[in-house]
Amino acid sequence: TRPTTHWETSVGARAFCGFQDCFSRLRSMDPVRIAVVGAGVVGLSTAMCVSKLVPRCSITVISDKFSPDTTSDVAAGMLIPHVYPNTPIPTLKQWFRETFDHLFAIANSAEAEDAGVHLVSGWQIFQSIPAEEVPFWADVVLGFRKMTKAELKKFPQHVFGHAFTTLKCESPAYLPWLEKRLKGSGVLILTRRIGDLWELHPSFDVVVNCSGLGSRQLAQDSEMFPVRGQVLNVRAPWVKHFIRDGSGLTYIYPGTSNVILGGTRQQGDWNLSPDAEISRGIFSRCCALEPSLQGACDIREKVGLRPFRPAGVRLQTEFLAQDGRRLPVVHHYGHGSGGISVHWGTALEAARLVSECVQAPRTPTPKSNL
Repeated sequence: TRPTTHWETSVGARAFCGFQDCFSRLRSMDPVRIAVVGAGVVGLSTAMCVSKLVPRCSITVISDKFSPDTTSDVAAGMLIPHVYPNTPIPTLKQWFRETFDHLFAIANSAEAEDAGVHLVSGWQIFQSIPAEEVPFWADVVLGFRKMTKAELKKFPQHVFGHAFTTLKCESPAYLPWLEKRLKGSGVLILTRRIGDLWELHPSFDVVVNCSGLGSRQLAQDSEMFPVRGQVLNVRAPWVKHFIRDGSGLTYIYPGTSNVILGGTRQQGDWNLSPDAEISRGIFSRCCALEPSLQGACDIREKVGLRPFRPAGVRLQTEFLAQDGRRLPVVHHYGHGSGGISVHWGTALEAARLVSECVQAPRTPTPKSNL
C-alpha cells in the first residue's frame, strides 16, 4: 500500500532501495538517523546546522546533483535580501542577520579564499526615489548610506541610490567547502535519486526535504514553479564595485575571478539552454551602467531555475503515515532568488524543527513556522 501522502520527485521515479541494509549497522551507535534530501546551499547548510544542534545523530545528505551542477552554483551570491509575502520582516531580518554574521566570520578567517566568501562594496541605484528609502536590512550590512550627488554623476539616468558594503558568497567554492566540512564531521554523502520520501522509512527517523524545485512533485506542492535566471560570467578584473539597479533585473557583481552580469526573471520557464538574444540584452544593459565592460572578455553564459514559491519559504514539519507507521518530514524550500541571503538563518530554524522531531518523534501535532 502507498503512504497516505505519496510524493514523486521532479527528477524521475527511479526506485531507491538498500538503505535499511546499509544503515542497520549504525542503529546501535546512532539512534537518531537523519536524511537531508538536496545538496544545494539550503541542503548542505541545513545538514551543517543539524550536526551542530542535534546531538547523537547520524546525518546523510542524499541528492542526484552536487556542485557544480546545482541551481545554487548559478546564483550570483550577493547578500541583499528579498521580501517574502508570508514572512514577517523581523523574522526575515533575523534570518539575514544570522546569515550575514555566519559569512562575515568566514570572510574574516583563513578559510575565506577556500570558502569563496568576501566583502564587496558598491551601489544600488534607482531611476526614481523608492517608497522605502532605508530598507529593513540597512543596519545589517556595513556602512549603509545614501549616495552623494557626486557618486550619482556616474549614473546619469538614476536619481537616488544606496552605498554599502555586503558579502558575496560564491557557491562554486562555498558548496564544496561545506561538503568537505560535512564529510570531516562524519556526515555521509550519497548520490541518489529519490522517487518517494517514504522510501527513506524505516532506514531514517527524520527526513529534511531541501529539494528546492523538486518539491513541486516530491512534496506535491503545486505552488512551486521555476523562475529562470540567465547570467553572464565575464573577465573584467578592473571592475571592483558592485552595481545593482533597484529593480534587481540588471546587476554587475565582481567576484574573485570573474564578474557576474545579470539578469533575467522569467516565470514558469524551464529552459536551461542559454538564449543568445537575452545575453546580448544583459550585456547591453550592464554596459550602460558600466561602460568599461565593453572591454570584458571570456564571456560565458549560465542558466539556473530559481525555486519560487509565492508564499515564500516553507519551514514546516509534516508526518507521513502508512499502516500505523510514521515518518517526520521537515520541509525547507521555496527560497526563490533569495536563498544565499538567508540560507544560514533558515537552516538554523530547520535544524530547530528537526530537534523537536527528535525530542518528541511520536507527537501527532505538526510543528510549523511558515
